[in-house]
Amino acid sequence: MRIVVKVGTSTLAHPSGLINIRRVEELCKVMSDLKNADNDIILVTSGAIGMGAGKLQLSERPRDVAAKQAAAAVGQCELMYTYDKLFSEYNHTVAQLLMTGSDFENEERHINFKNTMDKLLEFKALPIINENDTVATDEIKVGDNDTLSAMVAVNINADLLVLLSDIDGLFTADPHTDSDAKLISVVSEINDDILSLGGKEGSSLGTGGMKTKLHAAQICTENNCDMIIANGKDPLVLYDIVEGKAVGTRFIKRG
Repeated sequence: MRIVVKVGTSTLAHPSGLINIRRVEELCKVMSDLKNADNDIILVTSGAIGMGAGKLQLSERPRDVAAKQAAAAVGQCELMYTYDKLFSEYNHTVAQLLMTGSDFENEERHINFKNTMDKLLEFKALPIINENDTVATDEIKVGDNDTLSAMVAVNINADLLVLLSDIDGLFTADPHTDSDAKLISVVSEINDDILSLGGKEGSSLGTGGMKTKLHAAQICTENNCDMIIANGKDPLVLYDIVEGKAVGTRFIKRG
């Protein structure tokens, strides 16, 4: 099975922006085990700006472009150092790919990306992908890693995209403000009613929210790939997902 796992900043970091060591260690352990079970695992990671802000001891996530890009430059080093160290403990080699929107839009770069990914997976490496926040501009950036992970999943013919977030899935209303909100277990069609549940915002450290996750689901399901939104607070949930158990919200690929 070929699985793309996207982890959000809220899953990787404490509210301070500093890395949640216990959770990231568990995440790497579980993904290593799934890879040992002969699954192709690709990780799309957020967290560079948030972790950079934490390491630089900034009181909040940067707002202007230059500060975001500076924080990303610091945070990306922290991220990759951590992943390399943890995956190495389970004898897995990681590879870093930093992407922008133009890498998918430019035909030559798009082909190079697909060829590189094919070769990395053939070599049994574990690709770790993030948006190249240090150089991306409004004109070329994807904008959020939910969308980026969906574009990656579709381009490498993944069977499944898993978005690990700080919410259990898609609800009938905002569960933070409505006690009657119910989890929607399966979505077989992304219609206007589903899209209206998107809301607006994510956590203070990240850029995603349910709106971007629904956009990612549209990209996947229209291109022969299932997608699941699940809570990343316990990375062991990935075992249940791979075993086909009902977890979070599953968006079913069309036809």
